[in-house]
Amino acid sequence: MRSSNPVMNTLTKSQGSTSQYGGNNPYAADQNVNPFDQQGRGQSAERPMTVDDVVTKTGITLAVLIVMAVVNFFIGVQVSYGLSLILTIVGGIGSFVVTLIAAFSKKFGSAPLTISYAVLDGLFVGGFSLLFAGVNVAGSDGMALIGQAIMGTVGVFIGMLVVYKTGAVKVTPKFNKIMFGLIAGVAVLALGNFLTAIFFDFNPLRDGGVISIIFSLVCIVLAAMSFLTDFDHADRLIRMGAPSKTAWGVALGLTVTLVWLYTEILRLLSYIQNR
Repeated sequence: MRSSNPVMNTLTKSQGSTSQYGGNNPYAADQNVNPFDQQGRGQSAERPMTVDDVVTKTGITLAVLIVMAVVNFFIGVQVSYGLSLILTIVGGIGSFVVTLIAAFSKKFGSAPLTISYAVLDGLFVGGFSLLFAGVNVAGSDGMALIGQAIMGTVGVFIGMLVVYKTGAVKVTPKFNKIMFGLIAGVAVLALGNFLTAIFFDFNPLRDGGVISIIFSLVCIVLAAMSFLTDFDHADRLIRMGAPSKTAWGVALGLTVTLVWLYTEILRLLSYIQNR
């Protein structure tokens, strides 16, 4: 089953095949065969991943990201805004590169890769928060805006977890294909908008207008729905007995979605505040 999250997609894609697990198994050609045993779990005697592993690794990843975000935010406020901007650019490019490596690498569940992403993306998130709360929303209480974005992100995460656990929305192959197509479309639009902004000073998707608000709302909805595919892949990996180190890959995937959701909520709040 393909995931809309490129990192999560790597976790299952590298495990093999297309047959069913109790009617819907994306991992093994025979429902009686565990592909993780074939990949050497028995040889290495590594214990299988648990929910606690996912929670712990995700918590560590988010803690590192938050610390680095606070550091860069502090640098921008107390030391040098220019230096903070440089760190933000480095963090944004670096985290994007790490995400690509995680998405296309056959070696998933790497703790150094996940922590590296957290450090770099933390720098980006800190600078991004300073930019939108301190510059684009001049005269407003920037910290209150950031707090609202954080609460909104946590609220959406918990809400989508409840939706997944109650089965209100079923994650099916068709659902994942639709999500993948929609996110790919949004990515193309964002890239096109970025290029036109650079070369033609035309930035309709991010200029704070009505179109920008609609675009951010679409991104927020897609980010929220992406949690369902993230939860589903984590659940399947646990049921299949994936090695415990795989939790680092799951943590990376969840963090990527959380950061996307947070930045879009903060953008939307800043647009509304400026109107």
